[in-house]
Amino acid sequence: MRDALRYKAALLAAGLWLAGGVAWAGGEFKARGAWLPGGSARIAEDRYRAPQGWDETLKFYKNMYPPVKYPRRSIVNQPGIKAIHLANGEGGDWEGLNIYELQGEVRIFVLARQKPADK
Repeated sequence: MRDALRYKAALLAAGLWLAGGVAWAGGEFKARGAWLPGGSARIAEDRYRAPQGWDETLKFYKNMYPPVKYPRRSIVNQPGIKAIHLANGEGGDWEGLNIYELQGEVRIFVLARQKPADK
């Protein structure tokens, strides 16, 4: 009887561990403390490709970082390019995000906060 309970407990623990790993792999994650949409792929240091389109990515960031606390501004004024800067006024390791779309691909650049120089 005890062996059966131990077996069931081990199966339950393994299932929970696997489920947590799958949820993390498919969900959002952080880069320098900034949330990125689930499914984003790292393409270079602090640069990521978003899996969704422009509108879905902006909706994600509107929900994750409300515009009242995290102001946005346009950073490009050219045909065929959409780009905004999302500022982080809350502190942490990231100063802001540059979110841009070019030729149907949405990318996110995490701007690292500069450390103050030692005096």
